[in-house]
Amino acid sequence: MSGNEMITQELCKESEMKDGEMKEFEVLGQSILLVKSNGVFSAVGNKCSHYGAPLSKGVLAGDRVRCPWHGACFNVKTGDIEEYPGLDSLPCFEVTVKNGSVCIVTSRKALESIRRVKAMSGICASNRSTVAIIGAGPAALVCAETIRQEGYTGKIIMVTRETHIPYDRTKLSKVMNAKAVDIYLRPTEFYAEHNIEVWTEKEAVSINTDEAKVKFRDGSFLQYSQLLIATGSRPRELRCAGSTLQNVFHLRSPEDANAISETALGKNVAIMGSSFIGMEVAAYLSDKASSVSVIGKSDVPFQAVLGSQIGAVAMKLLEDRGVHFYMRTEAREILGENGQVKEVILRDGTRLPADIVVAGIGVTPVSNFLKGSRVAVDTRGAIYVDQFMRTSVPDVFAAGDVVSFPLTMMEGHRANIGHWQMAHSHGRIAALNMLNKQVPVNSVPYFWTSLLGKSIRYAGFGEGYTEIVMKGTLEELKFLAFYLKDDFVVAVSSMNFDPTVSQVAEVIFSGRRITKKEVMGDDFMNVITN
Repeated sequence: MSGNEMITQELCKESEMKDGEMKEFEVLGQSILLVKSNGVFSAVGNKCSHYGAPLSKGVLAGDRVRCPWHGACFNVKTGDIEEYPGLDSLPCFEVTVKNGSVCIVTSRKALESIRRVKAMSGICASNRSTVAIIGAGPAALVCAETIRQEGYTGKIIMVTRETHIPYDRTKLSKVMNAKAVDIYLRPTEFYAEHNIEVWTEKEAVSINTDEAKVKFRDGSFLQYSQLLIATGSRPRELRCAGSTLQNVFHLRSPEDANAISETALGKNVAIMGSSFIGMEVAAYLSDKASSVSVIGKSDVPFQAVLGSQIGAVAMKLLEDRGVHFYMRTEAREILGENGQVKEVILRDGTRLPADIVVAGIGVTPVSNFLKGSRVAVDTRGAIYVDQFMRTSVPDVFAAGDVVSFPLTMMEGHRANIGHWQMAHSHGRIAALNMLNKQVPVNSVPYFWTSLLGKSIRYAGFGEGYTEIVMKGTLEELKFLAFYLKDDFVVAVSSMNFDPTVSQVAEVIFSGRRITKKEVMGDDFMNVITN
C-alpha cells in the first residue's frame, strides 16, 4: 500500500458510543481519538502535541478535549489547539457512518503525522508594516505564529538578547545536560519558511513610543508599526557576600544548565531557594553530585503555593535520594579560595561544603529598558495590560511573565503569573488583538513540576487561600489538594490523580464555582465531572 492510498477502517458500531463519550482506537499502529458529540462523530490524533499524553485519558467538554498532563486543549471537530502549552494542532480525520458502522477514511501518510502546523500566510511586498517582538519565549513565538495563521502579510521581527532561537525553558532545570538545539521549539528553517525574522544577541535598552522605535545596546534601532513586549523574567541576584565568586550560578540559559550539570559532577552543591527551580535542580543532581544541600526560608519547599503537607512530601522524596535540607534559614556568606566557592555559611553559623552554588531565589520581570517610556509598570516592574494584552500606549502590547493582567477566574483581579502555559495563551491573545479581533484573555493558570519521575500538577490561582482540603494518601504519593478561599475552590494540585486537575481546570474555565461542601463529600469526583 502506498502512503497516499486511501483506506477505510471500521472503528466501532454507532450504538457502542454514548453522546459525550470519547474512545481510543488503533489504526495501522497509530492512536486515534474518536469522539461522539451531539450525535456527531469526529476523529483526531490521540497524542497531545505538547508531550504526547493520551488525550483519551483527558477531559471532554463539548467540542474540546483537555490534556490530562498539562492542560492543553484541542477542538475535536477541527483538531485545532485552543489552549496551551504546545504549538501544534492535531491531525483531523474524515469519519463516515454507514449501516450502523463508524469508519475512519484516511491514508497511511496522514496517520503517521501526529501533529499539524496550522497554515500560515506569506509576506506581501505591498504591506509595509512591521510587527516587532522583543523576547523569544513562548509568548513571543505563539504571537508570531498566530498573526501569520490569521493572515498577516507584513514583516515580523523577533528580537532576543540570547544566542538562541526560542527553546523549551521548562527543560533547563529538568534535563540540565540537554543541548540547546535539542530543546528548540521550532527548527531554524521554520522561521525562514514562514517569514519570521529572528535577531539574536540583540538587547533592547529603550523604547521611544512617540517615534515607534526600539533602541538596542549596539546603537541600532528598529522601527515598528506594532510592538509586543515579551521579555519574560530574570533570576533574582544573590545579595550575600561572596555571590560573585566563580561557580555561583543562576539558571537562565541552556549554557547555564549545561555548565551546572558538568561542574556539579562529583562535587558538593548548595542550592539557594526551595522553589520549583531549586527543587528540580536538586532532583536532577541528586545522583550526580557528591552532595546536594537545599537552603530555604520556609518550613518546607513549595509551602506558599502548595501548602506544608505537599511540601513535606516533596522534601521527603528528595531526602530519600540523599538531598540535605536546611530550612527556615538563608546564606549569610559564601566563602571562597582562589576565587572559587568552597563553603556556604548559614545565618546560624552552620558551614556547608560547597564547590558550586545554584541560586533559585525567585525572578523579577525584565522591564528595566522601559524606564522613561510611557509604558506603565507596577512597583515590581510588571507591565500593566488590559484583558486584550494592550499596554498604556496604543499599538504596544505585552505578554507572558513580564505582565500584570486581569485574571478572569478572579473577576479581573490583577496577577503576574510566570507559567509556561500562560505565556503561550497571552501570545495568542496579543496576536489576535494586534489584528483587532477583540478577544479577551480567558485562561485558567496551569503548571507542573517533576521530581524524580513524580509529577505534581496544579491549576487555578491559589494566592491568599485560607484552607486546604486533602484527598487520597500523601504517604502513597497519590493525593489531591483543593485550595479554598471564602469556601470556594480557587486551585487544585495533585500527584498520581490524573485527570482531576484538568477536570477542575475545565470547571473553573466554564465559570462554575466549586464549593467547600462539594469537595468535602465522598462523591466529590462526581461533582467535578458533572
